[in-house]
Amino acid sequence: MKHWYVLHTKPHSERQVAATLAEIDDVEAYLPEVELRQGKKKRKRVPFFPCYLFMRADIEKVSSSLWEWTPGLRRVVAFDDRPTAVPDQVIDLIRAKLKEIGKASGLSRHSFKKGDVVRIARGPFAEMLAVFEGPSTARERVQVLLNFLGRLNRLHLEIDDVEKAPPGAVAPEPKPPRRTRGRGRPIKRD
Repeated sequence: MKHWYVLHTKPHSERQVAATLAEIDDVEAYLPEVELRQGKKKRKRVPFFPCYLFMRADIEKVSSSLWEWTPGLRRVVAFDDRPTAVPDQVIDLIRAKLKEIGKASGLSRHSFKKGDVVRIARGPFAEMLAVFEGPSTARERVQVLLNFLGRLNRLHLEIDDVEKAPPGAVAPEPKPPRRTRGRGRPIKRD
């Protein structure tokens, strides 16, 4: 009987593995992809689950050499050395979610550029200004640099927790580095 199974691939090898599996009879490959908006016009299709894809097959009839020798494939996700089947409802739910994202014109990473001043809208640092550094992960998180206690600290925040700073807002600069060790003795720098 055919079931869905999760395959773990090498980084950036998901499409290669999916194409290889598509050529095999009685095996269906499903690589969930989403379109990311990077800026106003630039779009890019990326795997929704990096390094993972799904295969529908009868595991008893398919040779184990399929997952041992497919280029880019690391393993079939298994528990107790037995490949674990994924219910059809989970695959249907993933497809429905991806359709919903597609109707919304893809995932929006952010509209900020590196170095932009942003305001933190929620959380323990709400209302503080920070400098936008860039995306953190594919799950709508970003990195900002916050001047806190005289140091620039990197924070990973949800994109919804960051908003554009008011016009003319300037993120506070950290304290300049020390120039002496005390009593006038200079710090030697290479």
